[in-house]
Amino acid sequence: MTNSMAFLLFTSLEYMLQKLCIEEAKVPELCVSLYKFYGTTLAGLRAIGYQFDCDDFHSYVHGRLPYMMLKPDPVLRNLLLSLPIRKVIFTNADKTHAARVLSRLGLEDCFERIISFETLNSTDKGTVLVDQDASESERPTELFDIDDYCSRPNADLELPRTPVVCKPFEEAFEQVFKIANINPRKTIFFDDSIRNLETGKRLGLHTVWVGTSHRAEGVDYALESIHNIKEALPELWEVAGENSESISYSGKVSIETSVIA
Repeated sequence: MTNSMAFLLFTSLEYMLQKLCIEEAKVPELCVSLYKFYGTTLAGLRAIGYQFDCDDFHSYVHGRLPYMMLKPDPVLRNLLLSLPIRKVIFTNADKTHAARVLSRLGLEDCFERIISFETLNSTDKGTVLVDQDASESERPTELFDIDDYCSRPNADLELPRTPVVCKPFEEAFEQVFKIANINPRKTIFFDDSIRNLETGKRLGLHTVWVGTSHRAEGVDYALESIHNIKEALPELWEVAGENSESISYSGKVSIETSVIA
């Protein structure tokens, strides 16, 4: 687990204990299960019936992260600024967290836009998320016992859907394609989560797994470090010199002028 994920897990556990008053013995396993089934703790908590202010959740969980540990990354900055194609950030985090991370890294002017939690989720002052596709009878009126679900995998139990739009669900990707005017078949998607990459691959994106050198199903490229991007994908820097919309490169895929990070 990366340091950032460890810190996020810890602060999420704190929120569940301090704000939602969930029994301490149940919190660690519950947190893991929510992340496993829903992609984020917030999405899972809302799915199983907890009502809370999403802005408060983000403020509490991200507000306790050690941002001071992040240092400017001039190497990555130069790589991004020299990359002659559109660059869009797609994050499950709130816009404040994304902006703070980019600022600490010195990358705040390297991307066309940030598509964040607020971009994809309609809220009433952060408090109420409404699943527009769910009928009143489908919306939770009591807490769903996800521990019971996990202990009886073959039982006739169905996980409730979450009102939160986020990775790794296809709906989130499809909204991003529309918002950013992206053709997934001509776009490269960089992520450190294999689940997110698998979804992206199913929807036509070309995928790069960051943080490992081992490729897996649903992954076109694997980079131990994002700093290796130019060595792994030199063709990206050739886009500006091409007259056509896309170019071909090893792996027989084509790239338009867009990248999702």
